[in-house]
Amino acid sequence: MAALADLVPCPAEWPRAAMAALAAAVFAALDVVDVLLCLVYGVLDGFLEEIPLGCYCHRSRGKAPAVGEEEADGVSDTLYVRRSACRDALLRLLGAVGGGTRRKEDASPAKARSPRWSDCGCGKCGAWRSNGGDRLHFVLQEPTAPKKEETRSESGRGDDAIFIHGFTSSSSFWAQTVFPEPAAANHRRLIAVDLLGFGDSPKPANCAYTLRDHVEAIERSLIDPLHLGSFHLVSHSMGCTVAIALAAKHPARVKSVTLVAPPYFLPCEERASQVALRRLAEKKLWPPLLFGSAVMSWYEHIGRTICFVVCKNHRFWEWLIKILTRTSGVDIVVRDLTRHTHHSAWHTMHNVICGGARAQDRNLEALAAAGVPVRVVHGDADQVVPVECSSRHLKSKLPHAELRIVGGRDHRTVVFGREEELAQELRAFWSGCEKAGCAG
Repeated sequence: MAALADLVPCPAEWPRAAMAALAAAVFAALDVVDVLLCLVYGVLDGFLEEIPLGCYCHRSRGKAPAVGEEEADGVSDTLYVRRSACRDALLRLLGAVGGGTRRKEDASPAKARSPRWSDCGCGKCGAWRSNGGDRLHFVLQEPTAPKKEETRSESGRGDDAIFIHGFTSSSSFWAQTVFPEPAAANHRRLIAVDLLGFGDSPKPANCAYTLRDHVEAIERSLIDPLHLGSFHLVSHSMGCTVAIALAAKHPARVKSVTLVAPPYFLPCEERASQVALRRLAEKKLWPPLLFGSAVMSWYEHIGRTICFVVCKNHRFWEWLIKILTRTSGVDIVVRDLTRHTHHSAWHTMHNVICGGARAQDRNLEALAAAGVPVRVVHGDADQVVPVECSSRHLKSKLPHAELRIVGGRDHRTVVFGREEELAQELRAFWSGCEKAGCAG
């Protein structure tokens, strides 16, 4: 068997033309499946929802902003335009057959019921509705008590730090990695937030989950109630886009920004949102992580089906994992992957990761003008957001930013497995920024 495995190359080693042909065939089949599921969900939503929310298959945005301009409502054009010859032909055919295949476009999302029938309605997932419904959940770790022999100046409290997670993750990403490290916890409050639509935070069905929505949710849930006059920002992956927007809005309050594996693309003649979609969710079969990203980003109804099977039934999957692994709990990666709705994940992917790319340059220019210290950390083995087309480009946009390339680390292990090292780096960076601020 081992000899046979050695003879069969992995898909990455197949001839490029063969891989391209196979990928085209697979994604053409997925186009057909997604259109068929559009019809299925149209019927089911009509029966099971009082006011069905229309999908984006038959919607048109109207007049789109020109290249270089930004959507006034923060909604990405990738929700409406995801070019696929097979899918577009099928939708035109269905439209020509009869109007009965069309779903309503005028259903008001403000009246949408949450959760939808295809979302989980368990007590854990729906707890946010009984807690006010508009405040994000966060984990707050108070600073460790200073030793008695320390002087007042030595034990002086530093600025608070807000940690923002990435896509389909939660505050656990930081609370269970960096927070336990003494180097990060000394003399300052650490705050890890669940972004809108993820973890234990609200997941309303009447929200477009734009970049502005995420920033405003952090303001009303953390910055204003906790009276944060100044703070550091630490973020991972998609959270970097949110952190940059938040820092650009509050440059006088933000003492520093640490970006871990940030997605960033140089401006070009195409729409930044379309470039981000193709780069981060390229239609490839290998590696499997990229294939999964492509399926969940390009196919609205297949993605909803996967969320229906996995997220709505997360209690069953968690029970099964416990049985198979003979453990009392599940890994935070598995748990976080199921703690969202399709509506929140779909819109956050397109309106923050893709749509937010249009605002990146403007926000980075605001940070540069304000002189906010920025540190970028990226693994050189990252296949989700390759360092060559993200952090290095970001460094060219922010020449004063400090760039740290970590050898042998990918999108997640740039944090996992090096928690102590990262905590020490954060502490040194924060201390340097605070001393420089005091000197200034």
